[in-house]
Amino acid sequence: MKKTRLNQVHREAGGRLIEFAGWEMPVEYRGLIDEHLAVRTKAGLFDVSHMGEIMIDGPEALALVQYLTPNDASKLLPGQVQYSALTTPEGTFVDDLLVYCLAVPDKYLLVVNAANTDKDFAWVKDKAASFKVKATNESDRYSQLALQGPLAQDILQPLTELDLGQMKSFHFAFGRVAGIDSLVSRTGYTGEDGFEIYTLSETPDIIWKAIVARGEPLGLQPVGLGARDTLRLEAKLMLYGNDISDKTTVLEADLKWIVKFQKG
Repeated sequence: MKKTRLNQVHREAGGRLIEFAGWEMPVEYRGLIDEHLAVRTKAGLFDVSHMGEIMIDGPEALALVQYLTPNDASKLLPGQVQYSALTTPEGTFVDDLLVYCLAVPDKYLLVVNAANTDKDFAWVKDKAASFKVKATNESDRYSQLALQGPLAQDILQPLTELDLGQMKSFHFAFGRVAGIDSLVSRTGYTGEDGFEIYTLSETPDIIWKAIVARGEPLGLQPVGLGARDTLRLEAKLMLYGNDISDKTTVLEADLKWIVKFQKG
C-alpha cells in the first residue's frame, strides 16, 4: 500500500488506518460522530494527499480542458477553480474533478479522485495526443491537507501571509503556510467553509502540526475518511463509484449546472 507523507502523524495521533484505493489512510481518530460534529461546529483537519493531480501544460492546454470537460473553463482566470467532470462521448462520468487555472491559456491543474487517478491520467493522456500540450501525473509529488469548518479561517490565518478574508470561494493563491510553500484554495468536500492546502514539500507534517497546535484549543479535531464521507453525503456532494459512475450521465446526477452546452 502507498502511504502519504503524513502517515506517521496519523499513527502518533491514534488514527485507525485502513486500505483505501491502494493507500493506507485514517478512517477515524476519536470517532466518526465526534469528528463529523467538529467540522460542522468548529473545525476538522483531513489528510487528502491520496487525491490525484494531473498537470496540463502547453499552448493548447485550455483547448484540451475544454474538450475533456463539460463546464466552460474559458471563464476561469488565474487563481480561480471550477468544479467539473471528465466525461465520455455518451455524457457519462469518467470522473468528477476540480480544474485549477494556473495560467491562461497554457497551464491547468486537474484534481481527481484517488481511486481513479491512473484511469483518469490514461484518459487525459490519450486525448492530449491531439493537442499541443504536455500532460503529467504529479500525484506522487503533492501532499494535500483540508481544513474545514466555521473556524477554519481563524485557525489558518495566523499561519500564512495570505489574506484569507479576501479569498472568495473557489479561488486560490500561492503563499506560505507555516513557512512551507503552498497553494491554498477556498474549496472543500464537506459543505462547510474551509481551505485545501497543496504542497510539494517533503515535510507537510510541519503544516499539519502547526494547524493542530493552533486549532486544538479552539476545538479542531483530526478527521478521517469515515466522517469525510458522512459530511459530503449530508451536503449532497457526489462520490464516484457510489453516487456516479461511467453509467451515470451528468444530467442524471443533477449536475446540469456544470454542463455548458453553448460554450463552443
